[in-house]
Amino acid sequence: MQFVLASQSPARLALLRSAGLDPAVFVSGVDEDAVAAALTDPSPSELVAALAAAKAEAVIDKVAAVHPDAVVVACDSMLNIGGQMVGKPADPDIARQRWAAMAGTSGELLTGHAVVRLDGGARSKETAGWESTTVRFGTPSTHEIDAYVASGEPLHVAGGFTIDGRGGWFVEGLDGGHTSVIGISLPLTRRLLAEVGVGVVDLWERPAS
Repeated sequence: MQFVLASQSPARLALLRSAGLDPAVFVSGVDEDAVAAALTDPSPSELVAALAAAKAEAVIDKVAAVHPDAVVVACDSMLNIGGQMVGKPADPDIARQRWAAMAGTSGELLTGHAVVRLDGGARSKETAGWESTTVRFGTPSTHEIDAYVASGEPLHVAGGFTIDGRGGWFVEGLDGGHTSVIGISLPLTRRLLAEVGVGVVDLWERPAS
């Protein structure tokens, strides 16, 4: 059974590798704005779940052709800050403005997960879920915000921050799962894998003998 990550996120891939997996990566290329626009007044959890499902759907045929026995996991994260759902900042100015607004406040990072199992190249089981973690932001100075934005890191991540990179300096704490904030909740993924009949320990890489 091949574990497939339907994401180009290096943070998700690094986390899964550090947790004992060797994922095959298939990038979905989904137009997230188009998926979101097609939804009618979704709740925050419905939005991230729909985006994750769309990413899984986009790679299923390609995965089946290469790995007929596989479990595909797709994720999407967004930050609910002040009642507004935000993804990756479109440019440095937006990242800078967002950080100025987030400083000293808290936001809700939501991550949707979609899991599809393939047996013999055919879909056999699927499930989905989501997780929410409260992120308490510090109060970086204008100089610190400018330096962080100039690093380029916040332009490539949901909410414009990380906890496993340079952004971790400016996060005071989390209430909830830290792996969810990195981009894929290990506890939730384990539960969803179990729902499709896959044990996570059976996917672990075996140590060399």
